[in-house]
Amino acid sequence: MIILSEYGVCENLRKLEVTGVSCRDVYVKRINPRVKSGRFMKILPDYEHMEYRDIYTCLLHQYRHILGLWQPDIGPYGGLLNVVVDGLFIIGWMYLPPHDPHVDEAMRLKPVFRIHLMERNDATVECMYGHKGPHNGQIQIVKKDEFSTKCIQTDYHRMSGGRQEEFRTWLREDLGRTLEDIFHEHMQELILMKFIYICQYDNCLTYRRIYHPPSRPDDLLNPGFFKGTYGSHGLEIVMLSFHGTIAKVTKITGDPNVPAGQQTLEVDLTRPVQLPDVEHLRNFDEMSRLILDVQAQIHREQRQTGNEEDDGRGAGPDKAEHSQQPAPVLRPANEDANKVDGGDGEEQKPPNVQSFVLPTGVMARNEEYPRSCKMCFYGTGLIAGHGFSSPERTPGLFILFDEDRFGFIWLELKSFSLYSRMRDRFQQSEAPSVEAFEEMLQNMQSWTT
Repeated sequence: MIILSEYGVCENLRKLEVTGVSCRDVYVKRINPRVKSGRFMKILPDYEHMEYRDIYTCLLHQYRHILGLWQPDIGPYGGLLNVVVDGLFIIGWMYLPPHDPHVDEAMRLKPVFRIHLMERNDATVECMYGHKGPHNGQIQIVKKDEFSTKCIQTDYHRMSGGRQEEFRTWLREDLGRTLEDIFHEHMQELILMKFIYICQYDNCLTYRRIYHPPSRPDDLLNPGFFKGTYGSHGLEIVMLSFHGTIAKVTKITGDPNVPAGQQTLEVDLTRPVQLPDVEHLRNFDEMSRLILDVQAQIHREQRQTGNEEDDGRGAGPDKAEHSQQPAPVLRPANEDANKVDGGDGEEQKPPNVQSFVLPTGVMARNEEYPRSCKMCFYGTGLIAGHGFSSPERTPGLFILFDEDRFGFIWLELKSFSLYSRMRDRFQQSEAPSVEAFEEMLQNMQSWTT
């Protein structure tokens, strides 16, 4: 049956039940927030006389183009929306990072809208914003790979205590903070600015399709979505993808300095960096010298290539050709440092792991970073002033900790970002081709500039 194989709809419509915490948030409405869990009132329509044909033609087929991953147009902040079929509903889930700085914790899901059949031949769109339950909304498919949502009853978003109560609630739920927790004046400005900006989009949003990055057998690690620490901006969602000998990290959520859609990191996989022993690694000047030496070597090679091209000799492949070359065979950085004399009873590290510690003076949002790594590479990180002014790529160190975690030391900022993989599974998110994914990446940068 196509409705079951393509969309996973429950086969017995007359036994549809509400199960699971996430489903409860969507399918039911609490009568009193203070009562014990379990005392809920069902607000499901009556499916007693519903036919599979009605569900397929009036719900699933009609809205099939909005299933998958999307990035909302919320100025520099962006976001990640996953539209899925859940039972007899189509639900748009917004993915929120865990509370700063707990980068290894699971993502938080928040329903934005839902679509279902209240009547046999009429699909109903409901907005899920606010704390007063689902209410009337609209969805318009603007063009291929773009749609918009609109709330018809925005009074459902308001609270009796006005904007101040809404701000406090948003702080507590979305950021896990209270007003009393925020002491730094710059932090207060950033948080207030974000709240004001988001409030402007709570009744109407546009979404653009994004894809999960494609993978190849020789990738350094599996590409995908990660959560990362960005100093006073908190945790942000990024996407790791591989392009031949280059790894790119693109922002899915962003901030007023470097907005969503921009390429926050670029890693040259042909430039491994051999770290010194731990004691020398603690010295920031020592680590800085290693990175700047690689940067100087790259500049020398670029000048030499430019001179040869000017002479008409055409040395080396062009950029497009270079990006399609297979990644080199990679070896652990500083392999000699991994050798440990087992005669004194010390436990030997695996041959592809070495000790790691942040240099003194490098700021880390999360001090619980891994103390061993597999490989390190030269990379650049994008920094900019407020409003994405004067963007500049600056040198840094990419650290591969394991399959699910990597880090980046921003040399100029003397700060460290830790990234942890999102464990969530996304259906109907694969790019139709590598070319379609590359085109999407280019388009993302133009969405916020």
